[in-house]
Amino acid sequence: MAMMGASGQARQVGRRVRRRFSPMAEINVTPMVDIMLVLLIVFMIAAPMLSVGVPVNLPKTKAAPLKSDDRPLAITVRANGDIYIEESAIALGQLVPRLKAILQNGSDSRIYVRGDEKVSYGRVAAVVARINAAGFSRVALVTDQKLGANGDMDDRDNKGGGGG
Repeated sequence: MAMMGASGQARQVGRRVRRRFSPMAEINVTPMVDIMLVLLIVFMIAAPMLSVGVPVNLPKTKAAPLKSDDRPLAITVRANGDIYIEESAIALGQLVPRLKAILQNGSDSRIYVRGDEKVSYGRVAAVVARINAAGFSRVALVTDQKLGANGDMDDRDNKGGGGG
C-alpha cells in the first residue's frame, strides 16, 4: 500500500502511518475491592463495641426512630430494677445530682431512658418522674421496632377489638 513519492518518503494511501498513543480505558477494580472488604471486616468487628454497654431487652413498639445529630445521655433500667447512667450503676436517689453534674448545660440535653421489658412500669415511671422534676424536658423512652413476618409492623397486639 505504501508508495514512494518524488522525495523518497513513504506515503500511505488511505491509512495513517503512525498510531497515536491511546490511554488504557480499563480500570483495575481488584485493589479497590480488596480495600473495601478489609474496611467491611474492620467495621463489622468495631460496630458492636460502640453500643451502650449495659445489656437490656427493650420492649417492641411501632414508633419510628428519632433523628438527631448530638449524642444523648442513656439511662438504663435493668430487669432487676438496677439503674445505670451510661455504663455506671447508680441509686435512684443519686440520679438527679449525677445528671446535673454530668449535663452542665442543663435541661436542653437529650436523655434516653432504656427500660427492660420485664421491669415494672412503676420503676421506669419513677426514673422518668425524677428526671422531669429536676427540670430536664427532653426525655425519651427507647424501644425496639417490632417487625412482622412480611417486614411490616406487627399488628398482633392490636387485634381483637378496641381502639379506633
